Amino acid sequence: MGTGMLLSGDLGFMIEGVFSFYIGDTEIWITTSHICLLIVLLVLTVFALCANRAMKKASDVPGNFQNVVELAVEMLDNMVKSTMGKNATGFRNYIGTIFIFILFSNISGLLGLRPPTADYGVTFPLGILTFTLVTFNKFKHQKVSGVIKGLCEPWPFWAPINMIGDLAVPISLSLRLFANVLSGTIMMALIYGLLNWIALFWPAVLHVYFDMFSGAIQTYVFCMLTMTYISDAIGE
Repeated sequence: MGTGMLLSGDLGFMIEGVFSFYIGDTEIWITTSHICLLIVLLVLTVFALCANRAMKKASDVPGNFQNVVELAVEMLDNMVKSTMGKNATGFRNYIGTIFIFILFSNISGLLGLRPPTADYGVTFPLGILTFTLVTFNKFKHQKVSGVIKGLCEPWPFWAPINMIGDLAVPISLSLRLFANVLSGTIMMALIYGLLNWIALFWPAVLHVYFDMFSGAIQTYVFCMLTMTYISDAIGE
């Protein structure tokens, strides 16, 4: 695997190796996905630290940054509450965290990065986290008897199909996010690769759609499905 670059326009849509090292006899590659993911995490960490400091020194007449933080928290809280109702309190931190992470990962293409969510190795663990929460709350609130009863509805011989449907949750969630983000990455890479110097300025419009609009929609869909699955697992 050759040396890669971070800029998606120069790189294309393939994941490239940046450098490698050995642990024993095993060669470990650090790829563009690792680098871009690290950049996203560092930016979000700095933002979180600045937001925490701003809120500790919050004033009755908020500044611009405090307004942005309060607006973001209020919007996320309202989104979770409107979907999960009385169960929102226990899950708003998780939903808010994955919402901000996925959204910033999706729009990182505007900064010349390859979106980390265009790598299935990033989206699949997110699906596994949601599946773990769903399964835990299902057994917690419905007990073993309720889970077995749900698997046997509407008829007992339907249990294998219902089980497959439950196991498909992390796959469907992760593939939906991964495929939509990757398709935008491929489209932009093809435009830059095939049109070369002709692709000046006007691809910015496509970036707005693929990175911002589509990225925001996919973030919202992932979080809405996560909240729906968890609410269904908790039941009445």
